Amino acid sequence: MSSEKTAITPTRAQDFPEWYQQVIKAADLAENSETRGCMVIKPWGYGIWELIQQQLDRRFKATGHQNAYFPLLIPLAYLEKEAQHAEGFATECAVVTHHRLEAVKDPLTGKTKLIPSGELAEPYVIRPTSETIIGAAFARWIESYRDLPLLINQWANVMRWEMRPRLFLRTAEFLWQEGHTAHETRDEAIAETRMIHLLYEEFLRDHLAIPVVAGEKTENERFPGADMTLTIEAMVQDNKAIQAGTSHYLGQNFSKAQNIAFAGRDGQVQHVHTTSWGVSTRLIGTLIMAHSDDDGLILPPRVATQQIVILPITPKEDSRQAVLDACQALAATLRHQAYCGEPLRVLVDTRDLSGGVKKWEWIKKGVPIRIEIGPRDLETRKICVQRRDQAVAAKEFVIQEDFIRSAHELLDEVHQALLARATGLRDSNITHCDDLATFHAHWAQDNPGWLYTPWAASREQEEELSKQHKITIRCIPVPGASLPPDLANASSGKCFLTGQPTATRAIWGRSY
Repeated sequence: MSSEKTAITPTRAQDFPEWYQQVIKAADLAENSETRGCMVIKPWGYGIWELIQQQLDRRFKATGHQNAYFPLLIPLAYLEKEAQHAEGFATECAVVTHHRLEAVKDPLTGKTKLIPSGELAEPYVIRPTSETIIGAAFARWIESYRDLPLLINQWANVMRWEMRPRLFLRTAEFLWQEGHTAHETRDEAIAETRMIHLLYEEFLRDHLAIPVVAGEKTENERFPGADMTLTIEAMVQDNKAIQAGTSHYLGQNFSKAQNIAFAGRDGQVQHVHTTSWGVSTRLIGTLIMAHSDDDGLILPPRVATQQIVILPITPKEDSRQAVLDACQALAATLRHQAYCGEPLRVLVDTRDLSGGVKKWEWIKKGVPIRIEIGPRDLETRKICVQRRDQAVAAKEFVIQEDFIRSAHELLDEVHQALLARATGLRDSNITHCDDLATFHAHWAQDNPGWLYTPWAASREQEEELSKQHKITIRCIPVPGASLPPDLANASSGKCFLTGQPTATRAIWGRSY
């Protein structure tokens, strides 16, 4: 192991989970709150979420979806209408049972305590997801086939009681978007489910520089109440999987339970086919684990709160103002340039701190490009350019005008470098396996990576293997899924467990 000093300790190799927490702290992204299992997302972290939200929102609206908002509290009776769905979330629900607090003085201590009173006639569940309450609204809004399709998205918070919280990846309360749609036919609903699935895959690749394997969940791993769950699975740097987004075809399960019916083209009353789909602030955790290094966060340019930070180098007071003016002039010019259709986000750091302190702060915060300008640079018209995807000491001196013309190209180079690095990591850690002995031996390794296997066994056999090795089938890759070249065209064979001939392939892995 290298003895080179790093900004983050421990390193990824020494203790990956603790390294992850220290990256978040060093980048000032978030912190644990006084409410157990919940987090405070700080401005730098929330800025990343805002960009994810804005960019996804534009894509949703371009495909015909509209935003709406629904209540945080869901009547318990709504969940009870869909038994499988309710059972799937039962252990994660936070329940509101009272509507008032009364002040009561403790006779022993004299201190006043607040005691819940005013018990509700019916408890409310703080939404773990909104299929049931949105379904109730759909039942009111839909009367005829002319009202279909109904394409709704909600940006909201949800709560799922989490026993082992981890910032961004698993918290009791988190932010997300949840799409809910209703369709006239099964084929239309499945087309919607697949369209969103592809949209998520493209978003992670094109905006977050994260390659994913797109696939379908097995029956064991489906969303409660769904007929089909599609997933995008990302590999992070300890070779574990993160379910980065899901899209569900719900069939008529919810519409029948909630009587979401319409008069069809033939005049007959029938139930709609529904979908739901979502991504959350878990994307930030995925991004951190996929790209960051032992010096801190590394941000893909499209979701970087600031894409370029300019650091004035002012060793002498008599040249300070001239350097500051040059930095502000460069920033103003750059802000008129665009990257991926949006103005460049540029900050001049004028704080009264040493250059070294500021430099390391922006390294740890993951800014894609840092620029330094000092007194001598005013004469040469050159600037010192440093990229976060490269070694911390790497730098290039570039003529200002050349940098201004090529800034968007340089940001794209950073994005492509991150994507290539993450793709190489993933592709070198997915292994084909077609025999049981190799399968068992694989999971005894440290950071074992994923296995790609022929699969034709039962649900019960899947559960047994999953429990034995603390793994799951992450997905059954869909046709055309992004896979390592040596796996994408693997010939059909026999299930490694049962020996039955099968064309189905499963990806197994450990996950967050």
